[in-house]
Amino acid sequence: MSSPPEAALQYLRVKRQRTILSAILVADGSALYSRRLSSLTRQNLISGENVTRIISALAALMLAASFEPGLAGELRGETFDSVALGREMRFVVYVPDEYQSTAHYYPVLYLLHGAGGDENAWVERGNVKQEADKLIASGAVPPTLIVMPGCRGCWWIDGAKEKAETAFWSELLPTVARRYRTIESRDGLLIAGLSAGGYGAVRYAMKYPDRVAAVAAFSPAVYAVTPPTASSARTQPAFLEQDGKFNQIKWNSLNYPRLVDAYFDQKFRVSFYLVSGDGDRFGLAFETALLFKRLFDNQPDNAELRIVDGDHNWAVWANALDGAMRYLYRFAARPQHVPVRRNDVGPVVAGRH
Repeated sequence: MSSPPEAALQYLRVKRQRTILSAILVADGSALYSRRLSSLTRQNLISGENVTRIISALAALMLAASFEPGLAGELRGETFDSVALGREMRFVVYVPDEYQSTAHYYPVLYLLHGAGGDENAWVERGNVKQEADKLIASGAVPPTLIVMPGCRGCWWIDGAKEKAETAFWSELLPTVARRYRTIESRDGLLIAGLSAGGYGAVRYAMKYPDRVAAVAAFSPAVYAVTPPTASSARTQPAFLEQDGKFNQIKWNSLNYPRLVDAYFDQKFRVSFYLVSGDGDRFGLAFETALLFKRLFDNQPDNAELRIVDGDHNWAVWANALDGAMRYLYRFAARPQHVPVRRNDVGPVVAGRH
């Protein structure tokens, strides 16, 4: 049993610590945690181990409190009637928290889903809202618009039935520009996609390099020769002939090996961020590395490759989004007070800006 002087000293130490910690909480606007703190401090808090635990818990609570719901972005569902598709096209837009309180114009990231996905895939399985909220709140990326269009099985090309490439460039982008304050210069447009969407992102970068600043491709289905038997490219309408057979000639004519020479012959350089799982069941780690080699040989400062642990799945793609967004926004414009139209700026040539 402690002697009276020691017991008194113990009491004063605990009381002093409670006062300090309570003051920290109140100053941080987190007084709602004070009851929990009171119950904790009735225990012996003088040991270094317990003090460390309390401080760590406080740090976590303060960090959580800093991400208030009011600072989070908003998801909006949108549609328009597409002539190119012959149907309605749906898309989801991530709108940053500050959008309603400013007159800024924003860069736009277009996130393309895979062959079996839709406009909700990146929201429901890729955690895009949480990732964007976190990166914007930390200052890692600027406030931005993110557009996630839906086009199941289209591979983002002009197929026999649906003209998805035309819909993307001639209908979706102008629709977004009319409804939202977008930066329309080259550094206002970023594109990323997974699997078939990664195929689309790579194609768009090489075919429209004067319009795109940077792309990210997650497990891109960029088979340099031909898709494997298990690939959905062989069964979905985009690459099928009228009799339902896979059209190898069309695959060859649209894939990146047909575009790469013309891409390197022109003056623009798009920055590429490539990711694949090392155990990708479709062999896309090899195909992604092959694409990277072509890029690195010609633009070493504007291409990065990540081969990560994983298969062809959302565990790879969702985890890769953080690094991809950090990379992409190195090449994007910051939000601006006045609109910048595409013809207001000169070309952006090779190298970071």
